[in-house]
Amino acid sequence: MIYDSLKHLEAYKGIHPGIYRGLELLRDTDFSKLEDGRYEVDGDDLFYSIQSYQTNPANDTPEAHRKYADIQFLISGQEKMGVGALEDMTDLAEARPEGDIWFYHGPLDEVTLSGDKFAVLFPGDAHAPSIAVNGIPAPCRKCVVKVRMG
Repeated sequence: MIYDSLKHLEAYKGIHPGIYRGLELLRDTDFSKLEDGRYEVDGDDLFYSIQSYQTNPANDTPEAHRKYADIQFLISGQEKMGVGALEDMTDLAEARPEGDIWFYHGPLDEVTLSGDKFAVLFPGDAHAPSIAVNGIPAPCRKCVVKVRMG
């Protein structure tokens, strides 16, 4: 997992071309002109979704992916995200392989997404997004960039 600011984008130039391209997209796109939905950049290898939602008091089923890395970035609002190593998850709650998503239970630490902060979540990183800051649900708008890893 990477948790950082878009100010440090250049530090990630060599890690994976799709990750770097996704971070550039976050820096260079005016999301205020886009509707919620899916946007293809390079077919199924690199695309992003914009979604508007209300945060929740808790999220006790972290998710993980096998084919894709997520780059999660809040366009507006703020949220907490639980993060943990997939190997530390205690049990599988639900599997949706057709959507490349598996839900688990297990221990998590928290990071806060807001402003220019982003999180890159690789296969092997469990994450529970959309948690309300201070337990008070609030509106958010998020961009999730999906990068095929293999």
